[in-house]
Amino acid sequence: METRARLRRTLSVRDLIVYGLLFIGPLAPVGVFGVLDARSAGAVGLVYVIATVAMAFTALSYAEMSRVVPRAGSVFAYASAGLGPAAGFLAGWLIMLDYLLIPSVAYLFSGIALHALFPAVPAWAFTALAFAVTTALNVSGVRLAARVGLVVLLAEIVVMALFVVMAVAVLVAEGPVRPWASPFTGVGGTTTTLVIGAVSVAVLSFLGFDAIASFAEETTGDSRQVGRAVLLCLGVAGALFVLQTFLAGLLAPMSPAELAADPATQGTAFYDVVERSVAPWLAGLMKVAKAVGPAFAAMTAVAAAGRLLYGMARDGGLPRALSTVDPGSGTPRAALLSAGAVTLVVSVWAASRPDGLDVLVSVVDIGALAAFTMLHGSVIGYFRVRRGSHDLWRHLVVPVAGGLVAIWIIILAAPLAKVAGLVWLVTGVIVFAVRRNGRGGRARSTGS
Repeated sequence: METRARLRRTLSVRDLIVYGLLFIGPLAPVGVFGVLDARSAGAVGLVYVIATVAMAFTALSYAEMSRVVPRAGSVFAYASAGLGPAAGFLAGWLIMLDYLLIPSVAYLFSGIALHALFPAVPAWAFTALAFAVTTALNVSGVRLAARVGLVVLLAEIVVMALFVVMAVAVLVAEGPVRPWASPFTGVGGTTTTLVIGAVSVAVLSFLGFDAIASFAEETTGDSRQVGRAVLLCLGVAGALFVLQTFLAGLLAPMSPAELAADPATQGTAFYDVVERSVAPWLAGLMKVAKAVGPAFAAMTAVAAAGRLLYGMARDGGLPRALSTVDPGSGTPRAALLSAGAVTLVVSVWAASRPDGLDVLVSVVDIGALAAFTMLHGSVIGYFRVRRGSHDLWRHLVVPVAGGLVAIWIIILAAPLAKVAGLVWLVTGVIVFAVRRNGRGGRARSTGS
């Protein structure tokens, strides 16, 4: 039987970082390297340096709010505290789009990759299998899921380390294909416009580090633990991304101009670098890692979505049934299964359609970016407006800069993504209004 027990505090800083890195994926640049290389004229290392700095503003805002509002629900709880209940609900509703669709994309990636390795089994079947395994881990307990996630993360890091060591050996023995400074200066030079345009894509590689904040009520330390984990996760991910793309950029057999002229080669550009310049077997190993890794990134995303639904339901924004905690596992099982059910339906639907991946990817990031904008607003609202803080850097400059970065990326998003985000936002406004009127009606009825 489920009760309204509290979430169980079992996660260390290491566990939180594991969740964040699993969500992001240590090999995240592999899939977008070709796109970024073509857009930036070869300055992919510089692109990721700037992207890391850009996302640091959001990480700092998360750290500030998690310190004073250490609650499950992350941005929902922060916006509620800094901007009020209505803004909090909308912030939670917006990032819910991200948390529900990211695992669908990740499961779909796993299904497609495994189908390529075993063509006799349809992609949707692998997608459903990955969902079943990771959901079982999620409902078994946050500690077990973190331990299994650590094993998967270490495997991905080993594959990445093999690439780094072998790429360095090739560079020492044979020298680079492109000039040594080209990952930061471009092949034959680049422009600010090209680099900034590529940064708008690169920052999406980091989406997911914010999921750490969803586990605020399950940490073993004080309220600052979440903020430290968020910043460490971003820093580690940024360093890994710059290192990978720097080495790949030096060994890339195709020039940025050739990649730009042939968009079909951009998706496999990183694998082509490894296969032609390092070792074919390592390219195959990377493909296996990219088949398994996304399933566990999805596991983390569903876990974060479950905590978000739990936090919103506990505060009355969603049905109360979602706020129950299983006494055996200490997890919000109803919320987890609800988030998982949506994810399963969307991912299997997308796996059965030839355009499913394109549709999902086009809308997956809008919710997170809009919620990040409200997160930065909550820092200003909570510290500057409500508490009268005079710390201009942490409570004004950082959130304003972070909010502008998020708005800028939204402006550059595809039209379909903007439409989907607007429809989701309008739906959230309607849901909030209906639930608020319903609660008001019940309260008046009780008082009469």
